Amino acid sequence: MTPVEKAKDLINQYLHLTLNVESDKDINIFTAKECSLIAVDEILKVAFYSTDKIYNYYIEVKQEIERL
Repeated sequence: MTPVEKAKDLINQYLHLTLNVESDKDINIFTAKECSLIAVDEILKVAFYSTDKIYNYYIEVKQEIERL
């Protein structure tokens, strides 16, 4: 999965959860992105001790989430 695909996948997973809570689609997307960024930040804390390939992959995923 490319970083772009992973970023979209994470956002869509959280978007699905937020649709049950919020009523405004823009708020749902914002909330899903924020949740995705929190998840990636947590992964990066662990991936820091992993290979550069994994760490760099999640850095790219985070950048793609921020661009979406």
